[in-house]
Amino acid sequence: MTILIPFDNSYATLPPRFYTRQHPTPVAAPTLLAFNEALAADLGITPGTPPEMAQVFAGNLVPEGAAPLAQAYAGHQFGGFSPQLGDGRAILLGEVVDPYGHRRDIQLKGSGPTPYSRRGDGRAWLGPVLREYLLSEAMFALGIPTTRALAAVTTGETILRERKLPGAILTRVAASHIRVGTFQYFAARRDTEALQTLFDYTRQRHYPETETALEFLNAVIVRQIDLVVKWLSVGFIHGVMNTDNTSLSGETIDYGPAAFMDSYHPVTVYSSIDQHGRYAYDNQANILAWNMAQLATSLVPLMPATDEAIKTFTDAIHGMADQIKTAWLQAFGQKIGLAHATPEDEPLITDLLSMMADNQADFTNTFRALATNTAARDQFTNPAAFDVWEPRWQARLQRETDTAQRMQAVNPAFIPRNHRVEQMIQAAEQGDMAPFHRLLTVLATPFSDQPQAQDLTRPPMPQEVVQQTFCGT
Repeated sequence: MTILIPFDNSYATLPPRFYTRQHPTPVAAPTLLAFNEALAADLGITPGTPPEMAQVFAGNLVPEGAAPLAQAYAGHQFGGFSPQLGDGRAILLGEVVDPYGHRRDIQLKGSGPTPYSRRGDGRAWLGPVLREYLLSEAMFALGIPTTRALAAVTTGETILRERKLPGAILTRVAASHIRVGTFQYFAARRDTEALQTLFDYTRQRHYPETETALEFLNAVIVRQIDLVVKWLSVGFIHGVMNTDNTSLSGETIDYGPAAFMDSYHPVTVYSSIDQHGRYAYDNQANILAWNMAQLATSLVPLMPATDEAIKTFTDAIHGMADQIKTAWLQAFGQKIGLAHATPEDEPLITDLLSMMADNQADFTNTFRALATNTAARDQFTNPAAFDVWEPRWQARLQRETDTAQRMQAVNPAFIPRNHRVEQMIQAAEQGDMAPFHRLLTVLATPFSDQPQAQDLTRPPMPQEVVQQTFCGT
């Protein structure tokens, strides 16, 4: 085997109740569709031939040093608690320590059934695999913490969903796959010993600067607020912010029905399974606080004084509202050119957003037009509304310097627009990977004006609008 992956596994050394050791289920005829050479180099991976890599990233060949396992975890799904979820269609091959000293998981997603599959087939089809590959790499280029895509393969098999579909497997890279739901798994079982072991492991891996459970919780909160505010700043809607999809590393994970807004509206929902808007765009910060409360509840048994722990943890959760507001104000202040927005600037931002919602303004294109001093007013169905707001904005900018540079650095020209992603998937089903590779190339530099790709900045025509996105499970 010429492919070399320098495995250095640590999760596999934890007690057996943390996972089930299992190899991926082999597939019939894997073909390598995409391989992230830059990421592989960052991970210290020596690539092999395309046929060999297809075998490895399909799970047919397990590389030397791997320790394949399916992780156990629980989670709140749309507010309802499931005491056992776990990797139902994923296998953690193992971990590598990159040249920068960062430990990274390498996981196959869609690699067959596990004890946690709950009657599922453990497989994935081509659409969601390419979708997650594209969106996760786009998020990385946008500077937003995220899992990464190392490889995508087809399996040579069909899987049955609403119809027969081509099977595929994604190789995902993450700082870890430890979730809020991992802590909930042991807390629900009152397994304090395992909970302490998980806490010690996670603290050492992600938050070595902390010692107590309260310090740990506060550090997680800071990282999660940074993540979700960055989502909001680019119009990203995760779509399924369950506690089992909330990573303790502070990365975006499990893209399923994730989407980017076209026309701005705060209650936008795309996910087909979010029937009541629990995870709508403007509710994501509230759900973050709710999810952190579940983590805090799981950590209570690790505190010597339960009543005191509950009070201090409650104070930490209640303090999130002000932290989120401050982070949001800074992020959106920068989007309109303010180096350090103050509470007095909040009406300037909220009035713009309200006007955008009323006038069906495209989220990405409006902010990019402001950043590049082009016709932002053309984004509004009623440009006169913008004409009232713009003088206030210009007056505020008189107190700033380097506004154009600041705004262009945080307002992308390109996002993975939903209709383009759907068109890419439809083409890939027919064997045409050109749209995928074009999107991947353009989205790698989202803040650069790319004249040859201006068609990718266009919002969808009425017949192209994507009303719903799907998990693809």
